[in-house]
Amino acid sequence: MSKMENEKKVSFQLLVLIATPKLADRAAEMFRKGALPLQYRFHAEGTATSEIMDVLGLGNIDKSVLISMIPKNLSEILLNKLNSELQLNRANSGIAFTMPLSGANNLILRILARNTGKELLNIAGKEENSMSETKYTLVAAIVNRGFSEEVMEVVRAQGVKGGTVIRSRRIGNKEATSFWGLSVQDEKEIVLILVESSNKVDLMKCIGEKCGMHSEAQGIVLSLPIDSVVGI
Repeated sequence: MSKMENEKKVSFQLLVLIATPKLADRAAEMFRKGALPLQYRFHAEGTATSEIMDVLGLGNIDKSVLISMIPKNLSEILLNKLNSELQLNRANSGIAFTMPLSGANNLILRILARNTGKELLNIAGKEENSMSETKYTLVAAIVNRGFSEEVMEVVRAQGVKGGTVIRSRRIGNKEATSFWGLSVQDEKEIVLILVESSNKVDLMKCIGEKCGMHSEAQGIVLSLPIDSVVGI
């Protein structure tokens, strides 16, 4: 089989780590040593209330989100490596999960296939399996800036403990939203919540009822599949 055919047969997943900035630094260094050429990182905030943070003796709820494409055949050992190296089983440390990718442009796939071989295997090693299989779903609620806490009130009422907030900006077509009679604010907050798949529909419905498009929050609620997860 030719090298080109081997590259085409490599499939990839999206690995997402949500953790403290220090743990994200360590994970980024692991990925660098593994020659993963594509990494994206951005700042986020946890959603624990100030009262909870005071009780726990924590000064802030800063989070970092680290995203990278990884070979699907190495996702299990990489997740377990992150879990053991970063001790994600400890409270308030972080969570890591993989999501399916349905496609990417050929150049990126070829670069990844050529650069994620021995180096990545060396950092991964062999780890005891501590992953939870696909019983979880990622729910994302995109709301106007300042309404993430209203989303979290709904989430907590459904028995879910917390989530992660990412600040963002809408760049869509204003004419399209005006056509539907909507006045959409540009500044947004994305609330990410990992839930058991069996609770997904009820949670999305509750968020939509209180924080949907025709509320002040003007929320859009999406769900994304999760393949495997550690840190729960």
